[in-house]
Amino acid sequence: MKITRQDVENVALLSRLEMTPAELDSYAVQLNAILEYAEVLNKLDTTGVEPTAHVLPLKNVMRPDAVKPSLSRELALANAPEAEDGYFKVPKIMEG
Repeated sequence: MKITRQDVENVALLSRLEMTPAELDSYAVQLNAILEYAEVLNKLDTTGVEPTAHVLPLKNVMRPDAVKPSLSRELALANAPEAEDGYFKVPKIMEG
């Protein structure tokens, strides 16, 4: 399938892109080169090659969720700039 200058012009119009006649010709040549390369790839023998979404095998890198003891409230608040009634005290950010 060959991409014509008219095809590039139509896509440019739909994309609201202003292109000069030289740019339209240049993009038509470039897009045709991409399609020619895709045809080369289509000629490769891929029998026995399993389709994949990623080149590398994917695995979940998250650790299993396990219940563990957490910090005590006193230890969590030990380095807080300010604490009040067992909570972090922060500046008011909402007016009201």
